[in-house]
Amino acid sequence: MISTVRKTISPIILFMVLFLLQGCRGNSTVSSEGKEVELKYAENLAIKEFDGYTIAEVRNPWDTTKLLQKYVLLEEGVDVPEGFTPAQTIRVPLKKSIVYSSVHNGLINELGAADAISGVCDAEYIYEPSLQSRIESGDIADCGNSMSPNIEKIIEVAPGAILLSPFENSGGHGKLSQAGIPIIECADYMETSPLARSEWMKFYGRLYGKKEQADSMFSETERQYLELKEIAKSTTTRPKVLMDRIYGQSWNLPAGKSTMGMMLVDAGGVNPFGDVKVSGSLQLSPEKVLYQAQDVDIWLIRFAYDPITLKSLGEDKELYTKFKAYKEKNVYGSDSSKTRIFEDVAFHPQWLLSNLISLFHPEAEIPEGGKSYFVKIEP
Repeated sequence: MISTVRKTISPIILFMVLFLLQGCRGNSTVSSEGKEVELKYAENLAIKEFDGYTIAEVRNPWDTTKLLQKYVLLEEGVDVPEGFTPAQTIRVPLKKSIVYSSVHNGLINELGAADAISGVCDAEYIYEPSLQSRIESGDIADCGNSMSPNIEKIIEVAPGAILLSPFENSGGHGKLSQAGIPIIECADYMETSPLARSEWMKFYGRLYGKKEQADSMFSETERQYLELKEIAKSTTTRPKVLMDRIYGQSWNLPAGKSTMGMMLVDAGGVNPFGDVKVSGSLQLSPEKVLYQAQDVDIWLIRFAYDPITLKSLGEDKELYTKFKAYKEKNVYGSDSSKTRIFEDVAFHPQWLLSNLISLFHPEAEIPEGGKSYFVKIEP
């Protein structure tokens, strides 16, 4: 029968039929050239999916003409594509990883991949009870301070990757770079909008085999955030808002293109330092902050553990008492050890946006589902 068909069908047609049948096998949505993962907001990340592996590129936020790093995420049994070094090769889903930041620990836990957290740095800043318990029991290794981690402990854990946040002009990662363990440069904090940063969860989801959960979570985050942003846009007043307080000799404040700076604007407020169009934070002298932001209407302070009052603020720094918000008692605080503001907000900015709109515009009707991160500070 087959020989009969071959006699009656021309070689060219037979070749085309066999080619089309071959193309129908496997995942028809991913071509040999790969499929770009849609990233609507993130500027420092690109993801392309192939059959059996994914390539992710992290752009250098401080020199956008260059790549900070390029990774290949390999599924089980897939060979390393040509051109990738062991330091760029990550077997997914990750079964063991060292995670420096409480922000990323929180997301991984929420995605249901907490068992893949094998070690952490800065354990004292991790407030998730289930992770705290595993750290105390030794199930999760405490690898010390993120600025000077315990390299021997990290090598002993033998993780498939290390997740850490890069810094400008850091000069690399020292001895850690020589350990032969892939280092994931978590540059999400350098994105220029809250949704851009939260969209990085698509990358982290793919690292831990939680692609569908991460993509779905981001879609809902985006929907809620844009809905709240429209509510804030319809308000008529624009209060001027100051963030945080003096640490050491300087005051760290959100720049105009930072995720926090953009959120203040999206909530219907004014960032006194919004004209500085860079991402990340600004380190300014207290005197400059007073000169430029003395007339702020609202002051938001993030702190941990030690409660603060207006009285304690004034006793700490007499300069604080000169701000309009202090004089009018419009100072709000968020105890990060209780509210988990840092863990939550990086990937769920809509929760904080809801809280900010309620503070800036009490008259606005806001959907339920937000959280009260900031509450008024007592006299």
